[in-house]
Amino acid sequence: MRSEMIVSSSLGRSTPWNGLRALGAVIRREWTIFLRYPSWIVSLFVWPIIFPMGYILTARALSGVDGSGLAQFQATTGLTEYVGYLAVGTMIWMWQNMVLWNVGYALRNEQLRGTLESNWLSPTWRFAYLLGSSVPQLVSMLTMLFISGLEYALIFGVHFSGSLGLVLLVILASIPAVYGLGFAFASVVITAKESNAFVFLVRGIVMLFCGITYPLAILPEWMQAVSKWLPQTYIIHAMRSAALSTEGFGGIAHDLELILLFGAFWLAAGFALFNRMERRARQTGAIGQY
Repeated sequence: MRSEMIVSSSLGRSTPWNGLRALGAVIRREWTIFLRYPSWIVSLFVWPIIFPMGYILTARALSGVDGSGLAQFQATTGLTEYVGYLAVGTMIWMWQNMVLWNVGYALRNEQLRGTLESNWLSPTWRFAYLLGSSVPQLVSMLTMLFISGLEYALIFGVHFSGSLGLVLLVILASIPAVYGLGFAFASVVITAKESNAFVFLVRGIVMLFCGITYPLAILPEWMQAVSKWLPQTYIIHAMRSAALSTEGFGGIAHDLELILLFGAFWLAAGFALFNRMERRARQTGAIGQY
């Protein structure tokens, strides 16, 4: 009888080990779901080419068949590889967009499946349900970045003259900012019950203010001022410098500092919003509300 009470008590407590087990279970579940849909895997090869193609063809048309109109672009950006410039910008936009849809909608998907409420009652670290959904998404995104780099080098002849090590450093430094925003977004969505309008708003802001397809220098001054408060601005600039220029670490050092500061802010904001949502759910029963 005593041993049964001890086992029952241990099962009912939230411990770090239980939290890690829950995190692993969520990651395995998300991978299983991802692999059950082959079209999602195919999209890793197709979207990196299809999405930037419209911007690339437009830039090629405006610059002239012989590229005579590229002088202004080179003078403004300091880069000669406009296809790579567009590819990097659009890929960072796609990364943030996918995080908003996948990680930002993770808790709401659990709710729609009818599994969130029962999981919420289990004695484990509840943030694991949100954190676990980000790991498979990050792996798939890194895969897509690698594939897109190969495709642009082979199909468009893009010369990535930068450093692979610096590219990986920028990606690593960007993870807290990108996914911290996703965590904050997910906490808001579980309360608001609707995500489409939020996703369209955030990705529209990134597209307009962060220079995914054009230099920020062409924007009005007030738009340039807004862009300085968005982490994606510095992520895109650092990634372009790391992949396409030969400036080395000095060319991205300032961007990295700001990216890490934004990352710390958004991780803290995401975790704080999640805890607030959790407290509200206990008080109002919002988790069980459709």
